Amino acid sequence: MAEYVMKDLVRQSGREDEFVIASAATSREELGNPVYPPARRKLAEHGIRCDGHAARQMTRKDYEEFGYLIGMDRMNLSNMARICGGDPEGKCSLLLAHAGQSGDVADPWYTGDFEATWQDVNIGCR
Repeated sequence: MAEYVMKDLVRQSGREDEFVIASAATSREELGNPVYPPARRKLAEHGIRCDGHAARQMTRKDYEEFGYLIGMDRMNLSNMARICGGDPEGKCSLLLAHAGQSGDVADPWYTGDFEATWQDVNIGCR
């Protein structure tokens, strides 16, 4: 969800050529899958499309290629550090930290509350 919210915000600002925005899984459960249907519906409610998405695994090369690696929760950060061999350049952070908050993004996998996730992602991306 965060990938497409961020892409939409960047598109609205007319700065698409200044950013490369991508998402990657830190676990293997959803590899190859499209955006989860309830998340896709929540994005569509806000006019955001996510067609053609297929979940991919984060790799150590992502650490070299991206300036920021943003996790939704602390488990993501832990997995990111493991995958990347640490975070020597301080590139890894939690999404909500960019909004001055210390918590994790609400995880709809456990709660089913995609509205709460939408709110957190929207706050973090802005």
